[in-house]
Parts: sequence; structure tokens; C-alpha cells
Amino acid sequence: MKISLKTIPHISNKIAIDLNKSGAVTMTRGLEPVAHEAEKILIDNVEREMALEEKADEICEANEEEIEFMLADERQLFFMIKKKLAPDFGVILNYEERYSDISHKILDELYEEDLIHFEVTENRIKNIIYNSITSFIADSSEIQDAVMDKIRSYKRHFIPGTDEFEILYEKLYREEMTKRGME
Repeated sequence: MKISLKTIPHISNKIAIDLNKSGAVTMTRGLEPVAHEAEKILIDNVEREMALEEKADEICEANEEEIEFMLADERQLFFMIKKKLAPDFGVILNYEERYSDISHKILDELYEEDLIHFEVTENRIKNIIYNSITSFIADSSEIQDAVMDKIRSYKRHFIPGTDEFEILYEKLYREEMTKRGME
């Protein structure tokens, strides 16, 4: 599953909380600076993938007539273009490898900024960060389902896409995250 800009603050908080709870690190300036550094790295990664997808879209649109003429599968072609351009944008398409790379970058940044100290191997800390990301993604769909169930249980009908719906969704999402100890 892809990480979205909307979920990055939640993932960043989870990384900081999980590192703090692990007992493997000492945070020199608290949770917030750790979450902030993780957030910067995650945003950079997501924005690079968005730029890659935008470029792949542009190429598909520029060649739309040829694609229709050849009866090519546009989604498959889009992915092939994305795969070809990914190295130019610094994007790893395999999610497992990507999250491992992101985890390493976050660890490096936290260490360089002197936000954490640890006496264990770097790999152990990287694995905590990696597990925070992957477990958040795994829990995310469950949380989204719980939030939507709550919204549906209201007597009043909320229309997805409206400001009112988005505000309620975000409020309930945060509550569910807090309830699960993820924020």
C-alpha cells in the first residue's frame, strides 16, 4: 500500500512513539522533533513518487492516440513507464525495499541531528522504524473501516468529499489512532 501525504503525520508520530517505547533509544529532545524529521523524509519520498506519476501520466497523455491505435492497456503502459523512470526520480517501486530505504534514511537523520542515542545495532533501530511504517499501513485499512462504520452509524448523513465529512473523518480517525496507541 502506498503512503499518502494525509497519513504521513500519523506514521511519523507512530515512529516516534514506537522508538520511545522500544527501550532501545534515548530521545534527546522528545517525541516531536523525532516525528518531525521522520515526516520530512516521508514527505520527500511521497512527493518524488507523485512527480514520477505525473511524468508518466504526461507521457501517456502525449501518446494517447498511439495507445488507442495499438489497443494497449493504459494502466499496464503507465506502470511500465513509471518503472522505467523510477530511478531518475529516486523512487523504489518495491514497497518492502522502499520502506527499508526510508527507515534507514530516517535513522541516519535522527542520528545526525542528535535526536536519539542508542547502544544497540543500527539494524535493530532501523527495524523498529520499518515495523512502525508497515504496521501502520496494515492497521490503516482497519482504522478506515472503523471510522466509516462510525460515520454511517450517525443519524445524519454525511456526504464523502464535503468539508463537513472530511472534518468529521479526520476527527474520528485521530480518535481511533489515539485509542489504539498510535498517536
